[in-house]
Amino acid sequence: MVSRHRFRDLKIWQKAMLITKLTYQCCAMFPPDERFGLTSQMRRAAVSIPSNIAEGAGRGSAKDFSQFLSIATGSAYELETQFLLAAEFGYLDEIRLQAAVSELVELQKMLYGFQKSLQPEN
Repeated sequence: MVSRHRFRDLKIWQKAMLITKLTYQCCAMFPPDERFGLTSQMRRAAVSIPSNIAEGAGRGSAKDFSQFLSIATGSAYELETQFLLAAEFGYLDEIRLQAAVSELVELQKMLYGFQKSLQPEN
């Protein structure tokens, strides 16, 4: 049994919250007809990241927490793909795209490292 983590203190959760805010700001610039398409998908993926980190932090075992971190990582990769699509469609300029992707890649690395730290040493 692992002690529950205070998710608000976790750097990965804080970074995920920053990325979610960035995602909402970028999506606000998309055309109105994307509201139920890419905007909706990106917002859902972005919100999923800190939500899964928080839920995993509240679980009683490292194995459970690791599973939720895995889901958060998947959502981070999904969101990165959606940012790339948004740029391809001309909804984002290169500067915003690079800023978002840079933050996401850093978070992906942080999630991987944190997940590894939860694994028992052999």
